Amino acid sequence: MKNNRQTQRTARAASAVAMAAALALTVTACGGRSDETTTAKPATTGAGTPAAPSTGATTGPNPAQVLATIKGPQGIVITLTSAARETGGFVTVQGTVHNTGTHPYTGATYWVGDEAALQKNGGSLAGASLVDMAGKKRYYVLRDTDGNCLCTVKLDIIEPGATVPIFAQFPAPPATTTQVDFDLPTMPTASIVISQ
Repeated sequence: MKNNRQTQRTARAASAVAMAAALALTVTACGGRSDETTTAKPATTGAGTPAAPSTGATTGPNPAQVLATIKGPQGIVITLTSAARETGGFVTVQGTVHNTGTHPYTGATYWVGDEAALQKNGGSLAGASLVDMAGKKRYYVLRDTDGNCLCTVKLDIIEPGATVPIFAQFPAPPATTTQVDFDLPTMPTASIVISQ
């Protein structure tokens, strides 16, 4: 029994390492991170609304790839850069969270949501959901067999000036659904387009 548990833990750890490596490669392939802190700001119609693609060089996420910019309390900014439908029936949402404030941000602990089982994740995107307004359905972050969210965790403290890559995986809405609302506790809602 002990050997079986150890094998399961090793398999989960290997899976987590592979997922982290794939996420790092994806983030790097999408432009990576720069040591410069200035970025072109994509046009928005308000907090949590989709950003219009723009042209020009930037040191942050490519504005053509920005799906939405969500401005939250205390200078926290979430930039969603991808919402891709994957084989296997799920959608992966990726982006960054940036602390533009002057103090460490600890509010990500509220992003976990109310469910007690997800509290063990600490600051994470476990409370995020995709809302299909037309289909009248809400899709919550997927979990592994141990109840851990398939999302970015360990967001307890985001230091001033820090930019952290984020991701969350959700069950895929029907193929006919291409636009959903990204909802995260304490943050404005953002409408995003799912790519095929």
